[in-house]
Amino acid sequence: MTLARRVICLVVLLVLACQQPQASVPAIGDSGATQTGSTSGAPAPETQTPLLAAPTGCTGSPTPAQTEGPYYKAGSPQKASLREPGMQGTPLVITGYVFTRSCQPAAGAWLDFWQADARGSYDNRGFRLRGHVFADESGRFIIETIIPGEYAGRTPHIHVKVRAPNGPVLTTQLYLPNAPGNQRDSIFSPAMVMEVQDVPGGRAASYNFVLSAG
Repeated sequence: MTLARRVICLVVLLVLACQQPQASVPAIGDSGATQTGSTSGAPAPETQTPLLAAPTGCTGSPTPAQTEGPYYKAGSPQKASLREPGMQGTPLVITGYVFTRSCQPAAGAWLDFWQADARGSYDNRGFRLRGHVFADESGRFIIETIIPGEYAGRTPHIHVKVRAPNGPVLTTQLYLPNAPGNQRDSIFSPAMVMEVQDVPGGRAASYNFVLSAG
């Protein structure tokens, strides 16, 4: 092969080498991890957060409203226990869930409780046995209190207001099963009876609220 032909072949080989596509170099993020992109150029699909699984016990029927009564006092403190040192009465822990009507958890729902003490008396000057809590992201709430006493015309009951964020307020009352005064109380509603069982050191109750909105 002549020198001229060798030079021509070398030039052709150099041109072909320059036209070969170069492999993409992956970018390195601040953490040192390799960032890989889509080879098709299409945007990556968005990650969707799945809905929280609603706990069992939602009927979809809104919880009945009941009278507020004369002893409600706005502005209660936020506290998960209404019990105080030396307070008389059987300890009671109430747990449950707050649902929307479509049986989705009402995350962040506000629940405001107030009740009589073991002798059937309300504290109308302070906030004894008054307080509010917020449901967690699954709609679950818990509050510690005592079994309320009965007073003239009323069976033992616990008042509560429930509201999902930016929703209307549900005002109602909770009752104990098989309390002697239930059948004599004109306000009593079987739909508002809690499930209650004896536990070491007191009693445990549960109730699920279903709000009319949502």
